[in-house]
Amino acid sequence: MAKSIDRYTYRVTWSEEDQEHVGLCVEFPSLSWLEKTPEKALKGIRELVRECVEDLRGDNQEVPEPIATKSFSGKFMVRIPPENASVIGNSGG
Repeated sequence: MAKSIDRYTYRVTWSEEDQEHVGLCVEFPSLSWLEKTPEKALKGIRELVRECVEDLRGDNQEVPEPIATKSFSGKFMVRIPPENASVIGNSGG
């Protein structure tokens, strides 16, 4: 189990509102973990993700795929209003 949670994307940042470090996981945006130190925040969010993955598997629910294991096309698509398309297309770049 530990290896599967190691593939998720974690982040620890400071929460000015809570005056603590907050651990986050990109693949589980509804989860967070507050602690006094960044190390404890990372440990806490990793444990919470592990428990969440176990619960999802136990309930035969879909477990989020780690971003690191996903394949992407390499294309970057941007939508712009039609009135701006002619300006960008004629920029002469």
